[in-house]
Amino acid sequence: MHITASGNKPLPAYLQIKNTILSRIHEGRWKAGSTIPTEMALSREFGVSRMTVNRALKELTAERVLVRRQGSGTMVAQQQFNHTFIEVRNIAKDIKQAKRQYRAEVLTLTSQPFNALPPAVKAAFLNSEKPNMPENTPIFSVEIVHYADNEPLQYEERWVDSRFVPAFLEQDFSVVNTSDYLIALVPLESGQYAISAVLATDNVAAALNLSRPSAVLRLSRSTCSQGQVVTYVNMWHAGERFQFSGQL
Repeated sequence: MHITASGNKPLPAYLQIKNTILSRIHEGRWKAGSTIPTEMALSREFGVSRMTVNRALKELTAERVLVRRQGSGTMVAQQQFNHTFIEVRNIAKDIKQAKRQYRAEVLTLTSQPFNALPPAVKAAFLNSEKPNMPENTPIFSVEIVHYADNEPLQYEERWVDSRFVPAFLEQDFSVVNTSDYLIALVPLESGQYAISAVLATDNVAAALNLSRPSAVLRLSRSTCSQGQVVTYVNMWHAGERFQFSGQL
């Protein structure tokens, strides 16, 4: 594999190497705690100097993606985000694994400028290591209801920075899972989440076919790449139909 220029403004070679390393980690090819190839091996693979590889590794170490230890080489860091019980899950797979029939209904798929977003969503996009969000930046949004055996299980409200995935609005998210689509295109390396038990609003109750008042579980999560928030999502679940679980 060699670094090649593409487009009018190709990424510098070290950034292309960073993105490739992040993709391999996210895909599970390089797991947490495993040792990655040496600088010499990577320089041969990418067809660049060791200095270029070294810059990519140094930045990933500073971002706590990698750990460099004298005498032991460079290893993939133990990322807390990947080891909590909240993972970037594909709800379609979860439903199918439970031997239930899955389908998704897209309610809205739109774009609006950053300055028109709800205050909580704007705050989420600015809550990052390197906030960079001009007021007129297009933000894509999608609302999806995920069904199990025709019973609404999850209502997804998602906002996405258009600069990372410009073709987002062209996708059919009744077929393609939003998380899978983003993972395939952007190395998602960190995030924050919160789980709350709240009363359903009118639109949430309607989406989940609930009477009011009804309690719901809300998972709010922002996910970052290279210090900037790529996507912010609210996932609403009917309390009696859903539970979060994991292993310690």
